[in-house]
Amino acid sequence: MTTSSKRRWRLFQFLADFLADRFVLPSKRLLVAVLLGTPIAIVGFLLEIGYSIFFLYNGLLLIASILDWVTIPKRRDLSIRRILPEQTDIGQSFSIELELANNSGQSVAYSIVDDLPLSFEEAGPVIGVMEQPLTSISFETRGKERGEYVFRWLYMRWHGKLGLWYRQSRFSCEQTIKVYPDLSAVRGYLASLQESLIVDGKKIMRRAKAGTEFHAIRDYVPDDDPRMINWSASARSRRLMTNQYRPEHGKVITILIDCGRLMGVELDNQTRLDRSLESALTLAAVALRQGDQVALLAYSHEIKTYIPPGRGLRHLHTLLEATYNLTSDFVEADPAKALEFLNRQQKRRSLVVLFSDMENYLVEDQLSNYLWRMRRSHLLLLLSLADPLLHEWSHIDTSNSSLAFTKAVAQRFQLDRRAFQQKMIGAGIQVLDVPADQLTLTVINTYLDIKSREAL
Repeated sequence: MTTSSKRRWRLFQFLADFLADRFVLPSKRLLVAVLLGTPIAIVGFLLEIGYSIFFLYNGLLLIASILDWVTIPKRRDLSIRRILPEQTDIGQSFSIELELANNSGQSVAYSIVDDLPLSFEEAGPVIGVMEQPLTSISFETRGKERGEYVFRWLYMRWHGKLGLWYRQSRFSCEQTIKVYPDLSAVRGYLASLQESLIVDGKKIMRRAKAGTEFHAIRDYVPDDDPRMINWSASARSRRLMTNQYRPEHGKVITILIDCGRLMGVELDNQTRLDRSLESALTLAAVALRQGDQVALLAYSHEIKTYIPPGRGLRHLHTLLEATYNLTSDFVEADPAKALEFLNRQQKRRSLVVLFSDMENYLVEDQLSNYLWRMRRSHLLLLLSLADPLLHEWSHIDTSNSSLAFTKAVAQRFQLDRRAFQQKMIGAGIQVLDVPADQLTLTVINTYLDIKSREAL
């Protein structure tokens, strides 16, 4: 049975290779010409010269087909090279350029289809005529999911001068491209030279509260604390000068990302994991720009990746390379295992920011015990994306008993989420359950507030 299966597979593989790489098929022009022979033959039979007309017409068509077949450029006379960017952002259009080489000495009409991965937007066939030895064409597509993808084949059809037959073949052009999370918010911040942060069209102002680390000496303004006046500098410059302090640099921010089953749920054409990852990378960029160190841990039922603390914007590239292809697993996440691993790895006090789902917080029995134990040595911040469907159900009109029951269950879930928040806040653990479009804004504001209060 095994030998028979292998033989069938080899046969099917041969047929697939033959049809894709060495097949010749008739064009629409040839099919129309064949169909036109029918009324011509009918008219010939009415005029009692049907056989002569039939054989003459089909003979001429056969000779034209043979000539066209012979004059079709060979595969060895054509070549294709694809120029593909090394990376792109999810949902962002990018251009793919094709360089065609024609050594046949004649113009060639072609139709090319790229072997795009399933998660990429279809671009359709690229149609044109190669009249020069070298021709460049381009088309656009975009990736809909993060990860690393391979572009393998380019499928091409072309015909000769008469256009009666097509030859089709595939050209090997194996290349890879990395689809990164949407980093527009990160780039917007890094490109800004002002003392503000632009995220999703909103401005987050850095709070001008005093810190403990000396930063600079500047002119005194009426709202400054008189105790901060630098009398030595004032005497030298003959005008009042004050010391400016800022929050201490070099703190450790540890980002935990849940990659369990619930993080694969889609919200507005993006999964919870995609939303969380974009917010986590933006937070990492802000923290690194502030001079802090950032560590990252991704987990599901096991530890998927761990990046030790590092500083500088170059470390952001390390975090991006380690997380751009993270996917949600079809298993329940184990945050207790992740916190236990982190407790062994991270001995220094840090701000632990956990991106997960509220349902995981509510159903995980051992999670509270680990959180209560870790709050002594770390500052904890738990984040969750609010469920818009749950919010909608809790506010529906109760026109019948079924809707009333649904509304009661939804409101019960809402109360459970609020009760867990109050319980954690009472223990000194901040829990934020926010809508998806406000996640980035909220987490950065919270981080900046913790920095300004010197709470870390």
